[in-house]
Amino acid sequence: MMRSLWTAASGMNGQQYNIDTISNNLSNVNTTGFKEVRSDFEDLLYQNSRIAGTPATRDTVVPTGIQVGHGVKVAATQRMFTQGSLQNTENESDIAIMGEGFFRVQQLDGSDGFTRNGAFKIDSNGQLVTSNGNKVQPEIIFPEGFIRNSLAISEDGRVTVKVPGNNDPIDVGQMELYRFVNPAGLQAIGQNTFKISNASGDAIGGRPGFDGMGKLQHKFLENSNVSTVREMVNMIVAQRAYELNSKAIQTSDSMLGIANNLKR
Repeated sequence: MMRSLWTAASGMNGQQYNIDTISNNLSNVNTTGFKEVRSDFEDLLYQNSRIAGTPATRDTVVPTGIQVGHGVKVAATQRMFTQGSLQNTENESDIAIMGEGFFRVQQLDGSDGFTRNGAFKIDSNGQLVTSNGNKVQPEIIFPEGFIRNSLAISEDGRVTVKVPGNNDPIDVGQMELYRFVNPAGLQAIGQNTFKISNASGDAIGGRPGFDGMGKLQHKFLENSNVSTVREMVNMIVAQRAYELNSKAIQTSDSMLGIANNLKR
């Protein structure tokens, strides 16, 4: 059987995975804080019919070998943590990160999650939480009866509000950011949230605007960094590559048909 059939089939499988990744990017083009994913590929094993450097004569060697590849496979999915554009929402509980860092939230199982999505809410207990009810860490708890439109969050994470009967704002908490040596190694678990893995390294906490951390932008949200134009171009390239591999399978099948018909 011709190896080109299996080689081209691996190419079709690879491009199918590529399209799956592109589709996920496009579906999250309006997801707050989403970071696009890129598929990385690598070639498979090679069959060596002749190795370069093999002695040809007593005084010479073969300058180049004979190798035949066996196709392609997905090597990795690389998440691109480039900055997304900021959108002014005028919502007092929205926060965007301008620069490096993640918010830390407490998952329902008690474990830590990390997110770039700053579309926070204030629950019935006066606590700052995510849309799924996960508590922002360190905890930010607002006093009862505070004036909602007085909420202010500085670039370095200081949270202040005003309460009735007091004209001066009071501190209610200090927000922190967390960064990683290898953020691309974080494990995505859905809900705009990541978890620590062995590849990402431990979380490094710090005050916003200091020690390499980004600054906070109050009443802003970070948009997805997906470029629809780039993803559409990638989709066209993936589609054509898929088509070319299918043509290779058809050509191989045609060649096998010719060989089968040599004797009649």
